[in-house]
Amino acid sequence: MSGDTRTSTAGAAARDGRPGPSGPGRQRTSGSRESVPPPAATPEAALAAWQDYLTAARQLDGVRRAAASAAGEQARSVQAAREELTEVRTQLAVQQARLRERGVPAISLVPSPPELTEATRSMAGGPATVLAALRAARGRADAADAALAARHPLRPASWAARPRNLLVYGPLALVVPVIQVLVYTATGPGPASVAALICGLPMPAAAFVAGWIGVGRLFRARPGGRPDRTSRFGALVCLLPAVLVTAGLLLALLSS
Repeated sequence: MSGDTRTSTAGAAARDGRPGPSGPGRQRTSGSRESVPPPAATPEAALAAWQDYLTAARQLDGVRRAAASAAGEQARSVQAAREELTEVRTQLAVQQARLRERGVPAISLVPSPPELTEATRSMAGGPATVLAALRAARGRADAADAALAARHPLRPASWAARPRNLLVYGPLALVVPVIQVLVYTATGPGPASVAALICGLPMPAAAFVAGWIGVGRLFRARPGGRPDRTSRFGALVCLLPAVLVTAGLLLALLSS
């Protein structure tokens, strides 16, 4: 009789949604199965983890610095290679024009396909290799210029800047002093000599300007460059004869 009562009570509880007689027992059993929280980390383990983090951060910073340095060096090499390439091209263009003027056939001034292949192969080493090759090419071009100049020593364009420019500044600097001396010799100390002396005072500046323009016209620079006019040297050349002649004529006029 009591068994039927418990059975009917459990069935009624199940139908009504209420926990049966054995509900609390099952709840206590499930609660006992909950996971136990892990023990707290020790200070030694935390310190070791922090040291590992610092080591990894230092290594990463070193890798970043090395990559930035390599990128900067590569950028500088690329810029230097571009500048060197421009100068070599300009120098080779001038040499090509000079050789064409001397009767060298155009086919001899163009690289052959095997030479282009070899040059392309040598350029595969990166910007530093390209820069070294361009500098070597510029050295060979300078040697070729020196060889061309040595074969024509009487050609002023192949001379150094100062001796070459002296051919222009020198005659212009002597024109007015020679005229002053001739006037003094012909007329003696008098109004004509005094007028020639006074008119000759600004002439060194005019001689320098004329020589500066003449150097630029006679001795042209490479394409994209400027002629070396040696301005200070030219001013000294134009001024020295005028000063000496003026001083001599002034002393002669005062003594007479």
